[in-house]
This record gives sequence, structure tokens and C-alpha cells, in this order.
Amino acid sequence: MHGHDSPPPVRATIWVRGRVQQVGFRWWTRARALEVGLTGYTSNLGDGRVQVVAEGTHAECERLLALLRGPGTPGQVTGVTEIWSATGEGYDGFAIR
Repeated sequence: MHGHDSPPPVRATIWVRGRVQQVGFRWWTRARALEVGLTGYTSNLGDGRVQVVAEGTHAECERLLALLRGPGTPGQVTGVTEIWSATGEGYDGFAIR
């Protein structure tokens, strides 16, 4: 049960487009996600995108989205898309796959 001060966790599945592979993007994303307090993973996709699955509060996921859309990312981000869903079985920490 969640108390009134802790909103239920959500899952954001995020796709990042641009020059985001081979530039340390997953490592950077993992570091930011851990700073925010999220769990999940990030992985390279075959089409050149990076996928990020993050679980935490909606506000925490929004903070990661803002960072992914911000000026400080490695490489060159041309687009960020996300879908929101309920959490799954959960993750231990934040992995790079």
C-alpha cells in the first residue's frame, strides 16, 4: 500500500532518436536515472534508436524525460517519444542491455 505522500509508481517506455549510439548515451542515461532514483534499463535498438524503460513516480520519470530532451545529452538527440503504462514485475537498479 502506498501512503498519501508516495504516489504509485509508473513505467515510462522512452525511445530516443538521433545520433545516440556509440556516444556513451546509455551510460549517461543510466547515471541520470540513478540520480533521479529510477529503476529500469536502457538498450540500443537495431534501427539506431535507444530505448529507455524507467520506473518510478510520474514526476521522477518526467525529470528523466526533461534531461533526455535537454542540452546536456551526449551525441545528438533529434526526438524523444514516450508511452506511459503500469509497472511490471519491477527492476533491480538500472541496467544497460
